[in-house]
Amino acid sequence: MTSIQLVNPNTSAATTDLMVAKARAAAPPWLSISGVTARQGASLIIDPQALALAEAAVTALAPELTSAGVIVAAFGDPGADALRNRLRVPVIGIGEASIRAAQVGGRRFSIVTTTPLLGPAIRERVEGLGFAAEFASLRISTEDPVRLTSDAAALEARLQALVDQCVAQDGAEAVIIGGGPLAGVASTIAQKTAVAIIEPVPAAVAWIVKALRAC
Repeated sequence: MTSIQLVNPNTSAATTDLMVAKARAAAPPWLSISGVTARQGASLIIDPQALALAEAAVTALAPELTSAGVIVAAFGDPGADALRNRLRVPVIGIGEASIRAAQVGGRRFSIVTTTPLLGPAIRERVEGLGFAAEFASLRISTEDPVRLTSDAAALEARLQALVDQCVAQDGAEAVIIGGGPLAGVASTIAQKTAVAIIEPVPAAVAWIVKALRAC
């Protein structure tokens, strides 16, 4: 059995449990996944300040990350690059993994999410990975992120509407549901939508499985 760790850059243990469950469901039988929760920062990463705090919190966890691989489970990938430079194992952020999965075959892709203040950081991440040409759009809900994510039905309806706009108005061939805490509704939306829906946590598991097999 090969073990990896999923790092939640926010401080919500419940969110860690949700994402670990999602990761385990996507993992092959030989892969064991445990969760690690940030000890400082915000319970939900909704702005650049919280993203910066999350990056510091994730980097501080490096001495405890002793498994065969690491998933950084926040869409902004805070601390993923720093961990990659410090650890001698595969490291992937769910943002990068989902972006790479979405653009396979040159597909035009969009991102839908709930954090307006992180829009510039998301666009910067896409451009930094070299996929600006395939990037169709970024659509973000305007409701308060904390309130919206606490209401599963409202969250699903809002994200579904944004997905529909990405397809109808932006020509998206794949749509990323951008956020670890959104994992619970991403699967439901995928079942109701004809276009390819990219779920960040399973995308990261797929990436790390491929990386481990290549080692």
